[in-house]
Amino acid sequence: MNPNMLRQAQQLQAKLAKAQQELSEMTTEVTTGGGAIKVVIDGKQQIRSIVISPEVVSDGDIDMLQDMMTAGVNEAIVKSQEMAADHLGKLTGGLNIPGLM
Repeated sequence: MNPNMLRQAQQLQAKLAKAQQELSEMTTEVTTGGGAIKVVIDGKQQIRSIVISPEVVSDGDIDMLQDMMTAGVNEAIVKSQEMAADHLGKLTGGLNIPGLM
């Protein structure tokens, strides 16, 4: 392998490692049910927190609460994946490199 290519590959690997560390520190927030549920997730799709409005719990409608929680978590995951793809895409110039996420 060309020494210049090896150096470039090592530099890209270091940049990717840094970008993945940055993703673990980046967060995004989603609300569902008109603000009744708030989900905070990081760029590595780890849920950081879920906040449930007391009004939702006092209503006693467990099925509605479960639906809002499911919708909130699913939307948060999609938003986090988009954030990660955007962040890594800037580094890779839009190349889809398997295994980055």
